[in-house]
Amino acid sequence: MEDHVNTRISQILMKKILILCFLLCIPFISAAQMHEVGFFLGGSNLIGDVGSRKFINTKSPAFGLIYKYNITTRYSLRGSFSYSKLVNRNFFSDEPNRLLSFISAENQITEFSAGIEFNFFDFNLHDYDNHISPYVYVGINYFSYNLFYINKNSPNDLVEYDKELEFSIPLTVGAKAKLNQKVILGFEIGARYSFTDNLDGSNPIGQFENNPNLKHGALYNNDWYVFTGITLSFTFGRLPCYCKEK
Repeated sequence: MEDHVNTRISQILMKKILILCFLLCIPFISAAQMHEVGFFLGGSNLIGDVGSRKFINTKSPAFGLIYKYNITTRYSLRGSFSYSKLVNRNFFSDEPNRLLSFISAENQITEFSAGIEFNFFDFNLHDYDNHISPYVYVGINYFSYNLFYINKNSPNDLVEYDKELEFSIPLTVGAKAKLNQKVILGFEIGARYSFTDNLDGSNPIGQFENNPNLKHGALYNNDWYVFTGITLSFTFGRLPCYCKEK
């Protein structure tokens, strides 16, 4: 009980820190000279105690909105909103011990993310040359998910009982190409390390936290989830300060 209270206090503190950071960034964002707005479309997969543990193994659609403030040709501040229904089932796995049961897991993820995107090559948005660059993105996510447990007498029966807010760390790699001065097309793979072991219902918390009959798998081994797909964004704003005078 005490650990759960401490976790909730930490979540509240982190939420206030994120809000404070956003408020501090408003003056800089309002003076930004180059903005980028777009969307993400792809698929998601869950890596946990149910189903396949393959890193890229999309099982359901995922979509999101992305905003970037391009500071230089090498890095940008990035924020996003993403949504997907995570799905995994033991018959997707090639591990014998998981194939023995037909447990399924489904969860809805609504995620907010903020961080820094770094380009490996100069990516100038305002010249007329076509640019291609790989990139990485790191930051912090704050997401909501459903709390549920699995009825072992009927493994496909998921009993939802609440919602929870939690943090995850995004580790994203991708590549993007400038189609023209206004349109950028990209492809990325983004793994999220979550601060919970309960995205697949294997380690219930809250009112069912002390019921060992509802737990299964490798307990306290936190879950991952992965978004894989394309991004399409559009630029607008004044010429950024990193452009040289012609």
